[in-house]
Amino acid sequence: MRYRQFLALIFAAIGALATTSCHKQVEARRDHCRIRVGIVFDIGGKNDRSFNAAAWEGVQRAERDLPICLYDVEPGNPTSIEPAMRAFAEKNFDLIIGVGFAQGPIMQKVAMDYPEIKFGIIDGVIFDQDGKTPMKNVASLVFREHEGSYLVGMIAAKTSKSGVLGFVGGMDIPLIHRFETGFEEGARSVNPKIQVIDNYVGVTDAAWNNPGKGKELALSQIGAGADVIFTAAGNSGLGVFDAVEQFGTENGRARKFVIGVDSNQNGLKPGFVLTSMVKRVDNAVYDVVKEVLDGKFQGGFHVFGLDKDGVAYAMDANNESLIPGDVILRVEEAKKKIVAGEIKVTDAMNK
Repeated sequence: MRYRQFLALIFAAIGALATTSCHKQVEARRDHCRIRVGIVFDIGGKNDRSFNAAAWEGVQRAERDLPICLYDVEPGNPTSIEPAMRAFAEKNFDLIIGVGFAQGPIMQKVAMDYPEIKFGIIDGVIFDQDGKTPMKNVASLVFREHEGSYLVGMIAAKTSKSGVLGFVGGMDIPLIHRFETGFEEGARSVNPKIQVIDNYVGVTDAAWNNPGKGKELALSQIGAGADVIFTAAGNSGLGVFDAVEQFGTENGRARKFVIGVDSNQNGLKPGFVLTSMVKRVDNAVYDVVKEVLDGKFQGGFHVFGLDKDGVAYAMDANNESLIPGDVILRVEEAKKKIVAGEIKVTDAMNK
């Protein structure tokens, strides 16, 4: 299919989304929308119950609270991302959001071609042609994942009976190394002798969408002694949840635990999820939409760490019985020290 034909199909899809993406109550006020927002998900899709789902939650909340019209595209494959993004730009959308670092090179090209349109990218950093200056029309929404990972590493080490932990990453890239390194440092702050087994699903975008491989890696780690596994692998991480559940319970408590990521995944397998390292992607997305609406948009870096509740560990009714109060107190003390700069967590992306 030629590029122009494909672009025409994307335009048609956006037109169709005008009647499907917004809730009925929003449809009633569509004529009163002050801005149009388009979001392009990565290939994991908006229902991955992890990273994309958090972004989807944020824009949906913005849609409910604010006078905006929301349109979304789930590309299905990487080659569909750029045409979708350009289709929004051709229709002069007020804000175009890309989900995931992999969209960075694409957004850079599109944002250069449409300098009057505002863009936001999650986990990506977009520079101008000089490779040093952040683009003025792109908000780069980035997180200090290593800080939140440090805290769940502490919880994992305090919970582990075997002294062996696991880490299952999605794509083998520096961003996910940031999760792994923070997790290991937090665990070793509790138990310097603890062992951490790490594996990655793959080296391409497909690594985010392979639950079968995620389960295979988790089972291998459990076979090597791991009893708590932290996953940062998108849809692939769901296989880790299945792996720990497979080992059942003993005296009413799970034999193996998983730690979720990005969204609060505590409720996916209640009792088997020790906690989740939450990235408040929803808040970041909501904030950038509101900034555009209020005329306060700023390009460049928007950084979310423990100091801004941009990352956190999730506690709720699903896991409050799994983590003793004294562990929470120790973790909260570490959190304060990280925010104050007394504990320096290694950022693997700066190595």
